[in-house]
Amino acid sequence: MQLSNSPDIKGKSDINILVVDDREDNLFSIETILEKDNYNIVKANSGRAALKILLHQYNFSLILMDVQMPDMNGFETATIIYQREKLKNIPVIFITAHNKDEEYIFKGYQMGAVDYIYKPINPELLRAKVSVFVELHRKNQQLLAHEEKLLMINKSLQNEIEERKASEQNVKLLNKQLLENNLNLKAINEELDRFAYVASHDLQEPLRKIMVFSDKILSADKDQEVEKYLKKIIDSSQRMQSLINDLLRFSRQDVHATDFIQTDLNAVAKEAVFELEIEIEKTKAQVNINSLPSVWAVPSLIQQLFYNLINNAIKFRKDESFPVINIYADKMQPSEINIYKKLSDNVDYYKINISDNGIGFDEQYSEEIFVPFKRLHSYHEYEGTGVGLSICKKIIEKHNGFITAKSKLDEGSTFIIALPEKQAV
Repeated sequence: MQLSNSPDIKGKSDINILVVDDREDNLFSIETILEKDNYNIVKANSGRAALKILLHQYNFSLILMDVQMPDMNGFETATIIYQREKLKNIPVIFITAHNKDEEYIFKGYQMGAVDYIYKPINPELLRAKVSVFVELHRKNQQLLAHEEKLLMINKSLQNEIEERKASEQNVKLLNKQLLENNLNLKAINEELDRFAYVASHDLQEPLRKIMVFSDKILSADKDQEVEKYLKKIIDSSQRMQSLINDLLRFSRQDVHATDFIQTDLNAVAKEAVFELEIEIEKTKAQVNINSLPSVWAVPSLIQQLFYNLINNAIKFRKDESFPVINIYADKMQPSEINIYKKLSDNVDYYKINISDNGIGFDEQYSEEIFVPFKRLHSYHEYEGTGVGLSICKKIIEKHNGFITAKSKLDEGSTFIIALPEKQAV
């Protein structure tokens, strides 16, 4: 791996990362952590030095930038970077040693940040986050190449249309091909955006738990307490790593028949409840799991499904009562299967119900709630990005199932999931 302060980068990898920090020891530390991943690391010891590099070199996958720097801080540097058209799509992760309050974090996001890393830097956390955005960069480059190819195809088709105006049938055929290419390009763009937001959304919960238990370790009096909190941090880190891997495979449509195994939904649902133990304890929620079946599934994705739906039920609780969530299942009758047109009539299905006593919603929005980033409430009322239910829908579609919801305002909601007992080969 070649390390350089100049804009001329000729390393082994095509992944370039700009690291901006006014302290040489911090630059060296980050360089050492990322060295094994074979990235091209470009270092700048100030915001002005970073801007000078970016005048000549702009094909960076990611910028890691310290917030507190003399002369020009990280926020000011990011603002100038994003004023340039060629640079505005480079993700910035801010590195800071303090100020974890929401107002400070929100300011960073306003400047264009995609995430934060807090000092002292956790090496595995840094590598995990960098790998996510490196993969996003690769997908973006593939998208641009595909877009250029499609534009060339479109241009060729348009020229052929001009040359063959006499043939009405050929003109119709070429127009159809042109429309399909445009729809394909739009679908690729939507998939890339969805992946970026999913990665950001679902990585927050294990990161929050790591922060909470790290704070508890600092105030713990006994070795047993330290050991307990360290184990929880390790569990959350492992879940985050697993989630990153699943999201990367998920984004590449890389779910194969060999990924499906016989899965006990009781165990998977209990794992999801365990991951939510902090929220459950804080809200005094009651989660009842009643004899769920075993089906052929991808366990990590189904766990994410339960996690999102249970978390959703806790989030949209009534102020005056504790959340009560019931999870139960029934085998679907043929008459029920026929109701859902997307299901196959020659496959046995289980109907998984997840009901709550929360605030509910107007049932006219029962389809819209599964649209990515669609929110029925403002961020100030209920936190979240509006992608949780869209993730659930995509997971169910991967399992050749179906998800819908029934609800009434102030009377709670029930999410109904149809899962096949076995997957077709």
